[in-house]
Amino acid sequence: MRILGLDLGKKNIGVAISDEFGWSAQGLTTLTWKNREELLGKLSSIIAEYEAEQIVLGLPRNMDGSLGPQAESTMSFGEKLKANFNLPLTYWDERLSTVAAERTLLEANLSRRKRKKVIDKLAAVHILQGYLDSRKK
Repeated sequence: MRILGLDLGKKNIGVAISDEFGWSAQGLTTLTWKNREELLGKLSSIIAEYEAEQIVLGLPRNMDGSLGPQAESTMSFGEKLKANFNLPLTYWDERLSTVAAERTLLEANLSRRKRKKVIDKLAAVHILQGYLDSRKK
């Protein structure tokens, strides 16, 4: 069973996919979008191609655990995902996922331009891998 991991941003969305056993997450792409309908179309193609059976969507909580406006927007998008794809959806706390991705890219000594191209995809990998690891316990 493959699981799709998403890191939703205002202009980009990082996309990751699990292996068939649900053990590891691999980055797929970063999608740029102007409206949610366009994004849903792009995600539909990815879900079909990889035969994803579940979606994990990063939920941007505040550092105190509360939900702010961005989290509410993400949850609204999550409802659209459930309605359009009829797949189980899990929200995963994404606090510091972008920070962890940035740290990884800095350690790899990538330029700022190269980091900008892959940061969202790597954040999606961190989100999905965190979820996958939690299921092993």
